[in-house]
Amino acid sequence: MHYTGTIWRPPYEAGSLLLEATAGCTHHKCKFCTLYSGLPFRFRMSPLEDIESDLQEAQLRQTDPMTAISARLQGFQKPEPVQRVFLTGANPFVLKYDRLMEIAALLHKYLPSVKTVGCFSRVTDIALKSDEELSALRRAGYDGLTIGIETGDEESLQFMNKGYAARDIRTQCRRLDDAGIHYSFFYLAGISGAGRGETGARATAEVCSALHPLRIGVNMLTVYPDSELYQEIRRGNWKEAGELEKYREIRTLLQELRIDTEFAALGASNAFQLYGRLPGDKDALLMEIDGIIDGVKESELQTYRKNLPHL
Repeated sequence: MHYTGTIWRPPYEAGSLLLEATAGCTHHKCKFCTLYSGLPFRFRMSPLEDIESDLQEAQLRQTDPMTAISARLQGFQKPEPVQRVFLTGANPFVLKYDRLMEIAALLHKYLPSVKTVGCFSRVTDIALKSDEELSALRRAGYDGLTIGIETGDEESLQFMNKGYAARDIRTQCRRLDDAGIHYSFFYLAGISGAGRGETGARATAEVCSALHPLRIGVNMLTVYPDSELYQEIRRGNWKEAGELEKYREIRTLLQELRIDTEFAALGASNAFQLYGRLPGDKDALLMEIDGIIDGVKESELQTYRKNLPHL
């Protein structure tokens, strides 16, 4: 399989076949992000011949009798037919409609068992497609996008150079709703800075509650020295929120959400793992967060944050 650099995928895509369609990020301007800084380029599309080669390899793994024999000898089960593919890269949904359809055609040619295709997407990537193209992509199997909206706080979106406004999140995700393409959000606790977390959380809850995300995944902002945000802190232009302040922010987001969705904090950036279904599990989740706020010391959480080597 062709993979470039560190491969990032959401926790809930653990069972998906990871297929590299792009590498790097087309935006590459978010002040807090260092995920793709190790690449020698900003963005690259995978050649179709590489994608086809990877799909042939995946097909062989499913159909080769020796693979099944080897698995049985090692005590493993025979590989199950691939039902979901996750295209890797920071935002593969930026690819033009024709390119995405070519990839879908190759997927269905070599892995006819595949039912859905997911990937990361920026809000701005959705805007590049017409309503008709979005509907056709859904028919081709594209479903379950992961969108790092980070926040619905206008001031923070602008300061962090996200490249869109809160109104764009609403506009473009409503178009996904209309096309039948499901999506999940990532929220970045701490992105609004010290003293503004709960304000940002309320703004985000308002945006999310007007839409239909399958899930809202919470990550904790971790500032690394090679980020532009680190330099902004050193210049005195931004102050990082404390760890317990971030948990109070998450609590406010959870309290203010008014939709049926999954709520999860499962990535490595979270010192404590949280998962539940809203609205049914809201009270239990709030109690868990209250237990963290009341029972864990700021110094313990700071130690976790400072010793987190990567996300």
